Amino acid sequence: MTVDAPRTRPPAPPSRMPQTAAMHANASSEPARIVTPSRHAGLHPDAVEAIMAANHGDPFAVLGPHEIGPGQWEVRAVLPEARAAAVILGDTRIEMERRHPAGFFVGAFAHDRRPDYRIAVEAWDNTERVRRDPYEFGETLDQDEIHLLRDVGNDAVQRVLGAQGVTIGGIEGFRFAVWAPNARRVSVVGDFNDWDGRRHPMRLWHDGGVWELFIPDLPKGTNYKFEIRGPDGTLLPLKADPVAFASQQPPETASRVNGRPAPRWHDAAWMTGRGKADHRHSPISIYEVHLGSWARVPEEGNRYLTYRELAQRLIPYVKEMGFTHIELLPITEHPFDGSWGYQPVSLFAPTSRFGAPEDFAEFVNAAHEAGIGVLLDWVPGHFPLDAHGLGLFDGTHLYEHADPRQGFHQDWGTYIYNFGRTEVAAFLAANARFWLEEYHLDGLRVDAVASMLYLDYSRRPGEWVPNQYGGNENLDAIDFMRRTNEATYSHAPGTMTVAEESTSWPGVSHPTYTGGLGFGFKWNMGWMHDTLRFIAKDPIHRRYHHNDLTFGLLYAFSENFILPLSHDEVVHGKGSLFGKMPGDRWQKFANLRAYLGFMWGHPGKKLLFMGGEFGQEREWNHNQSLDWHLLEDRFHAGLKDLVRDLNRLYVGTPALHARDTEAAGFQWLVADDADNSVIAWARKGRHEGEIAVVVSNFTPVPRHGYRIGVPAPGYYREAINTDAAAYGGGNVGNYGGVEALCEPSHGQDCSLCLSLPPLGTLIFVREG
Repeated sequence: MTVDAPRTRPPAPPSRMPQTAAMHANASSEPARIVTPSRHAGLHPDAVEAIMAANHGDPFAVLGPHEIGPGQWEVRAVLPEARAAAVILGDTRIEMERRHPAGFFVGAFAHDRRPDYRIAVEAWDNTERVRRDPYEFGETLDQDEIHLLRDVGNDAVQRVLGAQGVTIGGIEGFRFAVWAPNARRVSVVGDFNDWDGRRHPMRLWHDGGVWELFIPDLPKGTNYKFEIRGPDGTLLPLKADPVAFASQQPPETASRVNGRPAPRWHDAAWMTGRGKADHRHSPISIYEVHLGSWARVPEEGNRYLTYRELAQRLIPYVKEMGFTHIELLPITEHPFDGSWGYQPVSLFAPTSRFGAPEDFAEFVNAAHEAGIGVLLDWVPGHFPLDAHGLGLFDGTHLYEHADPRQGFHQDWGTYIYNFGRTEVAAFLAANARFWLEEYHLDGLRVDAVASMLYLDYSRRPGEWVPNQYGGNENLDAIDFMRRTNEATYSHAPGTMTVAEESTSWPGVSHPTYTGGLGFGFKWNMGWMHDTLRFIAKDPIHRRYHHNDLTFGLLYAFSENFILPLSHDEVVHGKGSLFGKMPGDRWQKFANLRAYLGFMWGHPGKKLLFMGGEFGQEREWNHNQSLDWHLLEDRFHAGLKDLVRDLNRLYVGTPALHARDTEAAGFQWLVADDADNSVIAWARKGRHEGEIAVVVSNFTPVPRHGYRIGVPAPGYYREAINTDAAAYGGGNVGNYGGVEALCEPSHGQDCSLCLSLPPLGTLIFVREG
């Protein structure tokens, strides 16, 4: 981007009056007259010592061009790598004097205007490079931009902070800016300056706590960090840029100069349609994916697939399987593979494990071209203690609470953001917008919402601090979530936010103007735990646990729910979905097929973690690929075909999705047949006659002549039978469909007489 900012700065003392690029461009081109340097003019020895000790808080007061008298100029530079140096003014070369043995150089000359110059650096190997001086450029930020960094919901963070590619006075480079209000000194260090904090110290905007420096002619891809001296003078571990747009591949930890993402988008049709989306009344079936273990390349050292390879393999698979969305476990840059991305350090950088930021954008492009939405697992609930991360960023508890009862997460050994600090809340809210707007993502699943809502989450008495009213509600986090949701829905229409919230907090997915948190959807964790507990029982005992199937319908329409079978249920000794099923091998498959049919027929949007669709037998391991070879077995292949057909039926049948969140779209048919473990209901669309009937038999006993009342006469096509031979079942069914007879049953005027397969789910769709 082009920044209308000054290229020069008036001499010390610092002034906020800018020297414009135009003024600089009009500087005199007349040859300079060399003058004898004065050791006392305009430069105190203590200032030189402070600069060379990297302990000076205002480097622009010392470095760069300074008028030390009428028409008398000095250019000062820190050049530890230089054997000799010179100021280049047009065709004139002015040798610089070494004023400090560690490499402080001064070039003095007479000139009638502020000079336009270069510095020639002769290295110790006798090579010479001519470069621009960062300290000839003035302030590249303005006060209004600094103030916007405190505006929760604004996108100023990604526009102002980080390494921004800018052009100043026709000169390209990168402007670095970082919020570190309590630091004594901040420098940009990296490959380009031998990680030497003396060479590129930054300027502080005192009223905003932001340090900035424009470095011209810096190549894209350069590794960098910030070297920070804390308020007590302590030199901190080198810090990655909190707003880095790219990072080194772990285990390396540097940020990378990249600039704000500027992908070549070709998803205009998708983006136009997205703004008109009506998610509550649309089919949403989500395939949850950990990109590092969906598939690998064993022939090449078990390496990851790249973003572009995933675009070629994963997206067509998801399309063929009938899912509407992909949800990515966190791909924001994180140091530890074993965190699965849930302990991120660089929230604005797609992980480099799978390629460059531009490659990730191509993955999103490919998904949208295939008609697939992309959701991101987003983690504002905590961040890791890694020394290069956000913890104690400027030598103080800047991003986290100082009190460990508020700022340390005992379960995960991580820091907790201080949501009450305006700059922190604005930083996180801007990041939410960043992924939806800059990378065209279609939604955010917000991790660990319950841990943010409750001050006493997973804490014993005495281990937490009550709010101002004596309660356990985290009022700052509540305000943050509401404002973030308002910002995302306002600025990225057609996207969605989804809360992973495991408690009975009211109104999670209700609008903020009604007192809700403003999320679009909420994971139904209660449904997941209840039904998994039921299906894991031996069928002979299920009659005593029938309420585990039915209880979820008591509150199914209190929120906009997503039914999740997520990664959390197939790790840490919980086994795979397949492994949870009781019985012999045939019964395990039958149980899993019946359960997935039950889920797809149940009110609520759907989410399934990768591997569940074909019956991965072992527990998920993030370090290796899914067991795709299992698809050579007909039972695994049949299960995969069932999930594909369930998705296609769900998407193509309004009765199964149009009123997912409305009680009027659901009608009990059989809720109380616990002895036979049979359950049945009707699903209704938004138009008259749109009816689907879902019936599950969770015992291994086939039941013929089982009568079920239905809400309307007509022919009911058997659209799904999880016991079909094509899926690996025994083919007990109803020959493709049943005509409703005018025989009352279950309080209905009409009824179906059915054959219920053992351990099977049937889904009928009314025709005509």
